[in-house]
Amino acid sequence: MRSFAYSIAITGYRMNTRPKPSAVIFAKDIDRMARFYMDVAEMTEVSRDKDHIVLNEDGFQIVVHGIPTKIAATIQITTPPEIREETPIKICLPVTSIEYARNKAAELGGRIGPKAKEWVARGFRACDGNDPEGNVFQVRESEA
Repeated sequence: MRSFAYSIAITGYRMNTRPKPSAVIFAKDIDRMARFYMDVAEMTEVSRDKDHIVLNEDGFQIVVHGIPTKIAATIQITTPPEIREETPIKICLPVTSIEYARNKAAELGGRIGPKAKEWVARGFRACDGNDPEGNVFQVRESEA
């Protein structure tokens, strides 16, 4: 029979070796998209190769994954981008300030809805927006 201390040590070890939770965003322009999420969500770049840029913030990562060139050539990004509202998943990102994120998003080719579109739930204020390629996301700031 294993001791309680052994079980705690093994559980702790396993928890420390698990990969961080992440979301993958497929992008036509990985540099532009990475810069957008770094600035809007105050994330840090932790890894890069020719097809991937990994961003991190407090235990959560976004992997900006390049769309293969042949496929990317068939994708037209309009200005402003066509909003991709029909995807079944939306990333929700914590931010220090929705207003700061809103201003950064606008500077970088995306958008976060106006203050009138914000709402409060479960201790945070939230607002939806879109990135420069039209992917919908949400920002959340603490209500405290």
